[in-house]
Amino acid sequence: MIEDDNIKDQNDTNVDELNDICDECKKIDESVTQNLILTGFKICKSCRVSKTIFPI
Repeated sequence: MIEDDNIKDQNDTNVDELNDICDECKKIDESVTQNLILTGFKICKSCRVSKTIFPI
């Protein structure tokens, strides 16, 4: 039973991470999930480009 509860908690955490909301601009974009998988950051495509050009 305890293991089942842990699995449910992990699934809830995974769903919360994949909500497609950018951490920088707070817009909903499909590219947020793609960038999370590729780079480990929850940022949209436009924020990723701006971070690449202006890394500060």
